[in-house]
Amino acid sequence: MFGPLILAAARSPRMRGLVTGVPLTRGVVDRFIAGEGLDDVLGAVRELTDAGLSVTLDHLGEDTVEAGQAAAARDAYLALFELLGSAGLAAGGDASLKLSALGQALDAGLALGHAQDICAAASEAGMTVTLDMEDHTTVDSTLETLGKLRGDFPWVGVAVQSMLRRTAGDLRDLAHEGSRVRLVKGAYAEPASVAYQDRASIDRAYVRDLRLLMEGDGHPMIGSHDPRIIEIALALASVTERPADTYEFQMLYGIRADEQRRLADAGQRMRVYVPYGADWYGYFMRRLAERPANLAFFLRSFVSR
Repeated sequence: MFGPLILAAARSPRMRGLVTGVPLTRGVVDRFIAGEGLDDVLGAVRELTDAGLSVTLDHLGEDTVEAGQAAAARDAYLALFELLGSAGLAAGGDASLKLSALGQALDAGLALGHAQDICAAASEAGMTVTLDMEDHTTVDSTLETLGKLRGDFPWVGVAVQSMLRRTAGDLRDLAHEGSRVRLVKGAYAEPASVAYQDRASIDRAYVRDLRLLMEGDGHPMIGSHDPRIIEIALALASVTERPADTYEFQMLYGIRADEQRRLADAGQRMRVYVPYGADWYGYFMRRLAERPANLAFFLRSFVSR
């Protein structure tokens, strides 16, 4: 019952000020976020890749309201690629982009230009890019930008959310050869007119959507920590006779780390979503809303200080 309240707080400037003003222990922040600087993320990437895991990196930030902020978000990714390349850690990596951080709300053309710069730099480094999907009001513009990016960079991926009622229709257009699609349940507070509201309905939609992807010709990226979903995905891969390199599992940094390693050790491609940066509030609050265990971990940190 706390999920909707936490998601509302994620959009509240007042709550942002209250929460970010509290001196959180490093244990709380480090549970979900690799760190604030490039040195932090470099260490996390090296640790994960040494364990046989792939990564997708998210420089935290969203809801950009100034052109200068959008340019700074672009430059952060360019600096990241340069660092990973010099450390020999770029090849096979992925970057997750929120178009809102690149100025989507200011000017779709501005965000597209920044995304093109990021894709070009990623390509040079031997990496790929995946567009994160945000709330339902941005889906059409995100898919439009995806189409334009794929004209020059056909490997650009996109996330879709099973909680949105429109997703099955979107997937019929997206599940084509070479199309990288990350399927997630969704972590935004959406109205009933556009989204399923209860967990069971969202789970059923996820399985239907997953079947569409696994039976299609694209590259499914299964974004879930749910043991049932993972077993269903493995069963679908067997039924459709998909080789292990034609799909992948994705999980968030700091959540079910043992399961991440188990899947990788079993020969599955396992990619970890690694967020970093100072603007952690929105991301952090959505992680709390997703699972009661995350909220309990957060609250215990204050009791045990």
